[in-house]
Amino acid sequence: MTFSNILLAYDGSELANKAFERAVELAKLSDNTQLHIVHVYDFPRVFIGEGLAPIPPSVNSDVYELAEETVDKIKRRLVNEQIGARVELIQGSPVDVILEYVKQNETDLIVIGSRGLSGIREFVLGSVSHRVVQEADVPVLVVK
Repeated sequence: MTFSNILLAYDGSELANKAFERAVELAKLSDNTQLHIVHVYDFPRVFIGEGLAPIPPSVNSDVYELAEETVDKIKRRLVNEQIGARVELIQGSPVDVILEYVKQNETDLIVIGSRGLSGIREFVLGSVSHRVVQEADVPVLVVK
C-alpha cells in the first residue's frame, strides 16, 4: 500500500529520527508521494496558582532559535537522502497543529515517534503520539 501525502511529525528526538527514516522509506515507494515534515514548537508558559508568570523574551528567542536549528538539520538530512519534502516550522500545541495540518493538506498517513517528551512532563501532559493516534482521522504509524 502506498500513500500520496505523508506527514512526519518531527521533534528532533532520537525516535523522531527513526520515524524520519521510516517516512522516507515510505515516500520513496512511489514517485507520486509527497512527504510533509512539520516541526511544532511552543513557547513555555509558567503558571503560579491561577496566574501566568511572564517569561523573559530571551527564553522565547532561544526556543525559536532551537526550532529553526531543528528544521535546518532535517533539511540537510533530506538533501543526503536525495528526497524532496515540504518542511514547515509551526508554532502551537503539537497535537492541535498536527491534526489541523492533516485536514488542511489532505494527508493520508501520519508518521510519528512513540515518544518525544520524557519523565513527569509526559505523564502530566499526556503523550503527543498517544493523543494523535486517538484523535486522528487517518492512519498513524508510531515508530518505536
